[in-house]
Amino acid sequence: MIQVKICGITNLEDALCAAESGAAAVGFIFYPPSPRYIEPQKAREIIGCLPDYLVAVGVFVNEQTEIVKKIFEDCCLDMIQLHGDESSEYCRQFPTRLVIKALELKTEEDLKKAAGLAVAAILVDNRQAGLYGGTGKTANWELARRLSKPMILSGGLNEGNVADALQKVHPAALDINSGVESAPGKKDPAKIARIMQIIKDGTTGNKIQKIFIRREKA
Repeated sequence: MIQVKICGITNLEDALCAAESGAAAVGFIFYPPSPRYIEPQKAREIIGCLPDYLVAVGVFVNEQTEIVKKIFEDCCLDMIQLHGDESSEYCRQFPTRLVIKALELKTEEDLKKAAGLAVAAILVDNRQAGLYGGTGKTANWELARRLSKPMILSGGLNEGNVADALQKVHPAALDINSGVESAPGKKDPAKIARIMQIIKDGTTGNKIQKIFIRREKA
């Protein structure tokens, strides 16, 4: 099965549910305007209770680099997801292997921009009404499948469309958030179980490219 990140985690119960269902990673959103925002201290407490194999990803939006670095260390995160308007210069302030850059793909220029980023992977998402993801709207699958870098597909994925997305886009990994929620920031165990089974059925036997990787800690 390809790797899956369950994003927008706000409590330990949901994080453990994601792990037990086969997720490779969980995401914590450190962006106060988000309805799925989590305080760094609470995220640290949750991360301290997670299985060793589960990758913890911190999601940041146009944050000061020093704050990102501090939260990264304080919370014992494994990877950084930059989900705002961060430039290529901004991305280069972090080790390439640790960085996931989220982009909305609209044009050929967006593909060129993605190709020039020094990051581990590109996360393709959808933005609506000024919101940086979590909109429940699907991304541009046609452009996504043409990315030259490892690609994580996000944007409105749910049990009704994920099989189609796998067939049409062939992503290296998936990022799922609103599609497995009962309310913003609260995951639905039944939805997680069903979508993970669909993903397993659709990708078992496929060559797996590892995107979400635990970092070596001192």
